[in-house]
Amino acid sequence: MDWALVRRVWDKWASNCIGSSGEPLKAALLLNYDPNGPSRLMSVIAEQQGIKLKPMELCPFLDFIKRNNFQTECFFIGPNEFTSVHEHWFCARCVNTLKPAGEGIIVWQATAFILVVMYDGSIGSASRAMAAMDQLVWQLSRRNL
Repeated sequence: MDWALVRRVWDKWASNCIGSSGEPLKAALLLNYDPNGPSRLMSVIAEQQGIKLKPMELCPFLDFIKRNNFQTECFFIGPNEFTSVHEHWFCARCVNTLKPAGEGIIVWQATAFILVVMYDGSIGSASRAMAAMDQLVWQLSRRNL
């Protein structure tokens, strides 16, 4: 994986999609993830914006991904608990949010990485978040990353 190229693509995408009022995403994580790699090579946070997590805080989430029971289990990212899912991507709603409009995430798993985007709101916000995530996935896919 050409992480220098990934960083350039990430920086351009994140500056347009994450954080400010009116942007579709409140936060995003790009995780270096190889489920077939040696266990000593722990998955690493390659990029993050709008959230500050340590690799150890993502262990329960990565265990959830490895178990592959997406439609029957809940998972945590930081203090938030989420539920839902589909095959290689999934949308999940936060079940312990205090925000009236709700919170959600969308997760995309590719061969070498996992992309997690977070948004506030409901269906309209989820649609905008999915479109924003799709822009990054398309950029990475067209470069075979």
